[in-house]
Amino acid sequence: MSRIGKLPIQLPKGVEVKVSEQNVVTVKGPLGTLFQTIDPAITVNIKGEENIISIERPTDQNRHRALHGLYRSLVFNMVKGVSEGFTTVQEIIGVGYKAVATGQLLELSLGYSHNIFLELPKEVTVEATAERGKNPTIILKSFDKQLLGQVSSKIRSLRKPEPYKGKGIRFMGEVVRKKAGKAASSK
Repeated sequence: MSRIGKLPIQLPKGVEVKVSEQNVVTVKGPLGTLFQTIDPAITVNIKGEENIISIERPTDQNRHRALHGLYRSLVFNMVKGVSEGFTTVQEIIGVGYKAVATGQLLELSLGYSHNIFLELPKEVTVEATAERGKNPTIILKSFDKQLLGQVSSKIRSLRKPEPYKGKGIRFMGEVVRKKAGKAASSK
């Protein structure tokens, strides 16, 4: 049995889960509503009196075992997202690099000849902070973990951390291995 797939999912208060005939799981909570299509081989059971969701597979084939853990994780992230939400924090390292957030528009100054303007989806809220003596940070919040990951990855791809000086956009706590520069000549 899958170690991840066999774990039950506890529903917090205020979260509703429905499964349609087309195997679409709908999770509705205080922060929003999410949908996920489930493979027909996987069964989603909702025990209403105990507020528990369990995911079951028909056989021990490799495909079914892989889908079992996958869909359990997806449903768990949906439940957690609509009840608590997800947050990613990115820091901008480099002289003159900065970020300004106004509503759903993020303006980035990353050392290019022009500023970069990103319009974020309405499901993602953005906040940019710049304290004196610290690197500027971008804080992204959303109830959809997949969308949040895509948006934060897109922001990071605009100026990836380079290995010589470490300049660029990185996730908070990410470690970038630095390379040694050119060695002095031995003449």
